[in-house]
Amino acid sequence: MELQPKNPLRDFAPQLERTSFQGYAWIVFLLAVIGLGVYAFLQQVIKGHEVTGMRDNVVWGVYIVNFIFFMGVSYAGALISGTLHLFKTAWRKPIIRMAEFITIIALLIGPCFILLCIGRLDQLHYLVLFGRIQSPITWDVIAISTDIFGCFIFLYLSLLRDLATLRDDELLRLPNWRKKLYKTLALGYTGTPEQQQRLNRATDIMAAMVISIAIIVYSVLAWIFSVTLQPGWHSTIFGPYFVIAAVYSGSAVLIICMWVFRKVYHLEDYITKKHFVAVGVIMLVLAAAFFGYFTFSDYLTKWYGSEKNDELLIQLLFKEFYWPFIISNYIGVLLPLLVVGIAKFRTITNITLTSVVVVIALWLNRYIIVVPTLESPYLPIQDSRPEWLNYSATWVEWSLTAAGVAIFCLLFTLASKFITIVPVTGLQKEEKKEDILV
Repeated sequence: MELQPKNPLRDFAPQLERTSFQGYAWIVFLLAVIGLGVYAFLQQVIKGHEVTGMRDNVVWGVYIVNFIFFMGVSYAGALISGTLHLFKTAWRKPIIRMAEFITIIALLIGPCFILLCIGRLDQLHYLVLFGRIQSPITWDVIAISTDIFGCFIFLYLSLLRDLATLRDDELLRLPNWRKKLYKTLALGYTGTPEQQQRLNRATDIMAAMVISIAIIVYSVLAWIFSVTLQPGWHSTIFGPYFVIAAVYSGSAVLIICMWVFRKVYHLEDYITKKHFVAVGVIMLVLAAAFFGYFTFSDYLTKWYGSEKNDELLIQLLFKEFYWPFIISNYIGVLLPLLVVGIAKFRTITNITLTSVVVVIALWLNRYIIVVPTLESPYLPIQDSRPEWLNYSATWVEWSLTAAGVAIFCLLFTLASKFITIVPVTGLQKEEKKEDILV
């Protein structure tokens, strides 16, 4: 196998030094989508929730689905990056930073969708001042705030070595303000044995803490549903079910990010097929052994128990939500088994396309958890308007959803222009070790 260049930073210099015309066009497009979302948000603030599809019965809709999805993606990034770091996995180096970025960016975007569900944002501060500790919503605020703080520390510690490398590299043609910023953020790190020992110890501690906090955060999010006496929600397995679904969707998002940055920045020598297969295997195991099992167990017990409200909910799923149900719980589970499990289908393109399907399937999975339950109230409301009982998202909600995805892509793009998307410190040494083993 061909050895890597002596200084991997040279391969990433174009990424940091300049932006192509296509890059600027991409940023302008994302800003346009975000602008449409800002306009939709203003319409919602001025006219109220009547511009959305949410009504008295379905008080949650696409916004809460997006919140659950982005929080799940953030958790998956934390778990994957933290676990790979703690176990010193040999192939982790080129992709671990992407997982860390996924964690932070998704964690910043997810809670914003909760704010869109609130009718009186001017009273938001009361949640902090007078929040009841008995409320699962208060648990969520505390858990998410702690998670953001911990993940920022973990990301910063993992960036410290490369910040020092960028500070000391004299061949990079960067503005002076960026050089000064790298110098400030590097905190005088020079790579002495004592500094490396302390940094390794601190990073290991934070990796373990981030994994623990992420599990707590997503379990608390699941309890918001499971402690509610609603058909389809009141389940003891919702905690682990949400956690598994989060890692499943997050691993798919990581694969998509790997494919995009591999193509855009020509990182074929660093992000290879073995990385796609490795993360694909994680996705396969989660699909077959965990997510598929939990889904089957949850719906089987509801169907077999024949409890009236659960039975009505299952009938609603198979009638009005048939295709979302099939895509999320069948295609989203079986496709990774076929593509990753069968060697001749196990290509980079196939794994990436499968990841796109998995992301869509897991978003639909959150949708059929939220909306059908709210459309199946315990007490039927007589003479109610159908539009009050049935939910259909409006252009405002879809515009803000698109804006959330655009912000995710924009922050990821800007982050990749500030720091190398692949950690370069020690990359050459690690790649040579792998070459010798091969």
